[in-house]
Amino acid sequence: MAEKSKNVCEEDVFNHVFNTYIKDVRRFIYSKTRDLELAEDIVQDAFVKIWENCETVIFAKVKNFLFTIANNLFLNITKHNKVKHNYIQNNTNTSTNQSPEFLLLEEEFLHKLEQTIASLPETQREVFLLSRIEKMKYKDIATQLGISLKAVEKRMHKALIIMREEIGDI
Repeated sequence: MAEKSKNVCEEDVFNHVFNTYIKDVRRFIYSKTRDLELAEDIVQDAFVKIWENCETVIFAKVKNFLFTIANNLFLNITKHNKVKHNYIQNNTNTSTNQSPEFLLLEEEFLHKLEQTIASLPETQREVFLLSRIEKMKYKDIATQLGISLKAVEKRMHKALIIMREEIGDI
């Protein structure tokens, strides 16, 4: 049978194409993916596309067509994986598991906390911020401010009383 008269839609011709080129196409795709399962899936999809489009495939060009289809399938998967990776990377940093109601309550609490801290007398606010925000020990605060340890304890005690009255236990 002459090559021009061979029709890829005929089962014998397709089987011949399959048996002739499967190893080469698999090796080609495996060299790109380094994943045997993925390579086999791509090769299988390439042969399915050849079969689905057998009416338009010219037998003399079937090898080139097969390698082109397999390569395009590989490139599509690679592009899709990049998109997935970028989506995951961009959305895991900004998304939360909390409901909008929780986020609103949290925002209101933080606003009230900031207002209450701002309304503290200067001496109490300073001790409170050094202790709770800067995580300094009372002894270090006393040294830094040049006051006694008892003065630090008293200022902190008064600040916490005001905080509890305004926004509850912290």
